[in-house]
Amino acid sequence: MSNLPAPGVYNVDPVHSTVSFIARHLVAAKVRGNFTEFSGAITIGDTIEASSVVAEVQASSITTANEMRDGHLKSADFLDQEHFPTLNLKSTKITAKGGDKYELLADLTVRGTTKPVTFQLEYLGTGPSMAPGVNVTGFEVTGEIDRREFGVNFEGTLENGSLVVGNKIGIEIAVEAHQAA
Repeated sequence: MSNLPAPGVYNVDPVHSTVSFIARHLVAAKVRGNFTEFSGAITIGDTIEASSVVAEVQASSITTANEMRDGHLKSADFLDQEHFPTLNLKSTKITAKGGDKYELLADLTVRGTTKPVTFQLEYLGTGPSMAPGVNVTGFEVTGEIDRREFGVNFEGTLENGSLVVGNKIGIEIAVEAHQAA
């Protein structure tokens, strides 16, 4: 366990963390977006098998720097935030892959549908924060989902049959966490 921080609970700092996604638009372009409201906790156990992650994201906080697109993403065509206000992640298994790399298996819930997803997790280290006597710990998490598996079935197409929005959605999470008191 030398490649992880000391055992304990680490709360995600939403001010210094990001929850991002990347979607293909019209064959070539990539649309990048973020969720600005989220919370999470990382529990580091005495072993990697005893460690876990939970997170909750507010669907209404989605932003792509385009108000019209953001409104559409919040609608029933995509996240349906009125009926499903949160997206949730709960780890089911964490496996060491060597060095600071891990595999995170998690149940991801989007639009009320829960599916297992495999993420790559990297521990970035622990060091002093700007607050005296407080350490911060960093992690990066990446993965990919097929939006259709979560009931996001918007099928807009062009005359040539190209999808307006790709089915594969990349997920990138950068976490700065502080050990709970």
